[in-house]
Amino acid sequence: MKIIKNGRLFAVLIVLIRFLFGLGWLLAGVTKITEKLWFKEPGVFLNNYLLHSLQSSNVPAFYKTFIETIVLEHVLVLNYMIPIAQIILGLFLITGLFILPSILICLFMHINFILSGNMNLISLILYTNAFSLLMFRSNMYSFSLDKYFHLDTLFINKKRKIKTFSISAKKEKLSVHS
Repeated sequence: MKIIKNGRLFAVLIVLIRFLFGLGWLLAGVTKITEKLWFKEPGVFLNNYLLHSLQSSNVPAFYKTFIETIVLEHVLVLNYMIPIAQIILGLFLITGLFILPSILICLFMHINFILSGNMNLISLILYTNAFSLLMFRSNMYSFSLDKYFHLDTLFINKKRKIKTFSISAKKEKLSVHS
């Protein structure tokens, strides 16, 4: 009961969410390399996925233009970049290193996955986990390398105490001495 009162149990649950979120990203990257053959057949899977996205009614028109003009021209670069980024981000989240930037990059990548028509239950779970971690930001640094290396304070908005003084008080002092 003492654990619940001081919030340690809640912090452990948030760390578990962070760990599982990182594991999801790590496995997504590893799966792309091992099962979907992104490295053995470079560009084939991603190119087919993007061509299918262009014909999908779920993809917004502006994103179809983005896919046609930018993404399809750089398929080979993205073919290597996406799984490697997913693996690195997963490891960062699991170990608790650079947590906030990792979550923001994951959200950016995830928004692109959703805009390309990839909406499923796993996507929603990962997206919800990311926002849960952002909402409970103070607890996500428990048991992390960010906490160990004091990196957790880099992204905290500390309230600055502004020293103010009264002008009228200075005028009174000046008039008294004159």
